[in-house]
Amino acid sequence: MTDLLTEPAPSLTGFEDLLAANDAYADRFALQGFDGIARRGVAMVTCMDSRIDPLGMLGLTAGDAKILRNLGGRVTDSALAALVLATNLLGVERILIVGHTRCAGASNTEAELRERVGRNAHWDASWMSFHVIRDQVAALHEDIARVRSHPLIPDSVLVGGFLYDVDTGRLRQYG
Repeated sequence: MTDLLTEPAPSLTGFEDLLAANDAYADRFALQGFDGIARRGVAMVTCMDSRIDPLGMLGLTAGDAKILRNLGGRVTDSALAALVLATNLLGVERILIVGHTRCAGASNTEAELRERVGRNAHWDASWMSFHVIRDQVAALHEDIARVRSHPLIPDSVLVGGFLYDVDTGRLRQYG
């Protein structure tokens, strides 16, 4: 079997800046040998929005928390599976579910997103589901209940729902 990390990678154009940044990162890399346990016992489910700095907003650093990101920051089946592993095997004792203001998944309808994506992609997107969020606070409560009621997540795990303001950097708790 080929060791993908020691074999030379093919040269691809368009990624040079990122690979150069990775070289600099690797030169100061401090997590070698880290066991992957969440040092601060935290997991966060949040949106993929690039305005969100999950670690920075909570004063955390790499290795402190498990971060799960998807459209809208919802507790999907795959996020729930990750939370089960995180709470049982990776030291997670607190889970934050974090939505945010001005979210595309909460400020558009399915039809609007399908139309916009289809127009941009020059392809029919009417079949695609973006799982829009009609009511962010209700969605937070639904996701909190989903996590708290899962039989494989210990009752001792704290679960909170939050809304992050992308214009102020502040979190507000909703459950």
